[in-house]
Amino acid sequence: MAGPQCCNNPPALNPNSGVGTVEEFGGLLSYITGSSDSVGAILLVSDVFGFEAPNLRKLADKIAAAGYYVVVPEFMHGDPYDPDNAERPIMDWFKDHGMDKGFEEAKPIVSALKSKGFSIIGAAGFCWGGKVVVELAKSGYIQAAVLCHPSFVTVDDMKEVKAPIAVLGAEIDQHFPPELLKQYEGVLSVEGYVKIFPGVAHGWTVRYDVADKKAVEPAEEAHQDMLDWFAKYVK
Repeated sequence: MAGPQCCNNPPALNPNSGVGTVEEFGGLLSYITGSSDSVGAILLVSDVFGFEAPNLRKLADKIAAAGYYVVVPEFMHGDPYDPDNAERPIMDWFKDHGMDKGFEEAKPIVSALKSKGFSIIGAAGFCWGGKVVVELAKSGYIQAAVLCHPSFVTVDDMKEVKAPIAVLGAEIDQHFPPELLKQYEGVLSVEGYVKIFPGVAHGWTVRYDVADKKAVEPAEEAHQDMLDWFAKYVK
């Protein structure tokens, strides 16, 4: 299920944002940051707005600064969701950008990371990307997972997760409310937790106003939780 909150606060996309580089990786154009000599690799799977979102790239750079090689693939193929296009509502857009397709396209990314010598790979998914990361975690492709305000993830999905997983959820989330996310915690067969952030809405970890201190603080808290999780399992 996808609703208006999935499309709120769209970022001002900027192909030149971030300190990393954009190049082909594992068959997809990707934003890459961090040293290839890093101990571990992190895959970031974006929301429907794609890999040119400045806050997402800033987070990638922050993760890289903590000692990881970070890849943010362009799963949207130059066609991020445009909420201003009334002729193509979100459910129509999904027909061309299914999460099953994202999962299939993520597999060569993981293979490319392994070919660079990374045997331990973590992944974080945001909204749309949360489902892709769960599929990777169910299939044994990654060794640690973080979901930020995930969409389309079911309780049954969580039963099959094989990698340690942290779920960071919003108190204000119409379709994936705290009550649902808390059910995830109860069915996990691996180490994991669900943390609900009070007073924030779906998308808060990457779709926030950098000039709004009240918005930045919970986003940065979530980013630190993510870093802590990766520090524990991607080393």
